[in-house]
Amino acid sequence: MTGRSVAAARSRTRPTPTLDLERSLSGVVCGVDEVGKGSWAGPLVVCVAVLSGDVVESEFVARDSKSISEKRREEMFEVVARQCSSWALGCATNVECDELGMSEAQRVATTRAFEDLAARGVRPDGAIVDGRWNFVSPNVRHVLTRVKADAESLSVAAASVLAKVSRDRWMREAAIQHPHWSLATNKGYPCPKHRAGLREHGVSPLHRTSWAFMENLGLRR
Repeated sequence: MTGRSVAAARSRTRPTPTLDLERSLSGVVCGVDEVGKGSWAGPLVVCVAVLSGDVVESEFVARDSKSISEKRREEMFEVVARQCSSWALGCATNVECDELGMSEAQRVATTRAFEDLAARGVRPDGAIVDGRWNFVSPNVRHVLTRVKADAESLSVAAASVLAKVSRDRWMREAAIQHPHWSLATNKGYPCPKHRAGLREHGVSPLHRTSWAFMENLGLRR
């Protein structure tokens, strides 16, 4: 079987996100997802997405952002954004990730996203969160955590795409000013070129200097 055939077979076996989880909650429901948690550089980004009330499941284009290519995510970004009645991003900088620790930085970024929505008059009653950990409360009254929710829930799939594309764009822009670490391609995540850049040039102002890679690569803060 060719590589393309394997990819197509995997695509067919992946679950298609639906609105079933959204229907299990009452009131205005949002999907919440984060990106950048495991990155060595750049911000942690959380997206909160509320779908439009007239969304048709069979016509919704969003999928778990990890299961599709960067090119495809870029192509679907504007369509996904239009299929949301409202969405917002919250960020925690690399400095905040160092100073607060990842758990608190994730809460801070999430609260910022909800505050952005509230400033526009959108206050969700419930949230579906990708993963086992509830980092959303007390921003909403009802929180449903679900492992791989981005593959099951349409609103989480939307948040996944919006968060990933937004952060990727920011990292590509940041790479112009910080060219030595291949951030435009690795987006701050570990890879051989990123490690080589760290060994040769040390850290940039975008790096999380409390992370274990600092010690593992013999770097100084």
